[in-house]
Amino acid sequence: MNERRTESGADAHGTPSDREIVISRVFNAPRELLWKAWTDPTHTSNWWGPAGFRTTTHSHDLRPGGVWKYTMHGPDGRDYENLMTFQEVVAPERLAYTMGGALDQEPVNFNVVVAFDHAGEHGERTRVTMRSVFTSRDARDFVIREVNAVEGGKQHLARLDEYLGTMNKAAASTSLPPSMPFTITRVFKAPRDLVFKVWTERNHLVQWFGPKGTTTPTCTLDLRVGGTFHYCMRMADGQEHWGKWIFRQISAPQGSREGRLVFVASFADAQGHTVRQPWDKNWPMEWLSTVTFADHAGLGHGTVVTVEWTPINASDLERGTFDAGRSSMQQGWSGTMERLAEHLAKTETTFALR
Repeated sequence: MNERRTESGADAHGTPSDREIVISRVFNAPRELLWKAWTDPTHTSNWWGPAGFRTTTHSHDLRPGGVWKYTMHGPDGRDYENLMTFQEVVAPERLAYTMGGALDQEPVNFNVVVAFDHAGEHGERTRVTMRSVFTSRDARDFVIREVNAVEGGKQHLARLDEYLGTMNKAAASTSLPPSMPFTITRVFKAPRDLVFKVWTERNHLVQWFGPKGTTTPTCTLDLRVGGTFHYCMRMADGQEHWGKWIFRQISAPQGSREGRLVFVASFADAQGHTVRQPWDKNWPMEWLSTVTFADHAGLGHGTVVTVEWTPINASDLERGTFDAGRSSMQQGWSGTMERLAEHLAKTETTFALR
């Protein structure tokens, strides 16, 4: 049995008995807002589940005896059917429910109590604590072993924290919303350390970075905050285009902490100056890229890589061009992710022997 506690903003987790998983986090938001985000399906669809998951609600009846039936779509393409039956609904303090679902052929049923407690000197923050109680130690250990349940719970609350920031900004804003980020997610059957390595070492990047049919004949990499990745991408028809990243954050995965790369991306010339996209002058000059490396909280394990692009300092016309280009971004990144998967498959054996 163990339990870990942390200060405001971070998660706490543990297994205080042989049938429990307890995960807690303090949020910089009032508990009425937490309750709304947790119980309104128009909000839960935007954050519910671990990293890379999406949620489709089929029915939702928030009352004792009512049922929330939903499907969680994993980043590996697997669907997880869930049935939540509410036992207690005490707004905005306490929610108790029974979870039912299936992991392959073995059913998973357990009870959850979610407490929303005031935190902070004036109650301006909220501590959310999820206590899951299983029928036996074997049942609890099964979800920890098979779907990385503790890590999944931590990612679940971390995604809620991120979404609350979006809710607060939307409530405070009177202007038109910015473009929604372009996001693509994929699970790789490789450890996080290796996946992060092939994103941050030049000799790996030149072997996989870029859509299908492209090559990277030359590049330089200065891996530090403020440093750049400057590269030439050669297309299948022989045309060459230059690009660059300017790093803002470089955080390697460590323990339960996900890895993260944040950089400003742009087209460039051979000297590294920022230039317009060669085939569309209305494309944003720069866009913020965030790449995260998280453990896959689902069957099969592996690493969830999520790439998010958001235009920065862009005009309305440039934002519109960005939005109109989502299908081409999806196509390009899908091919890039496929090349990455192939490179990881060739690299993992050598990495494991070190």
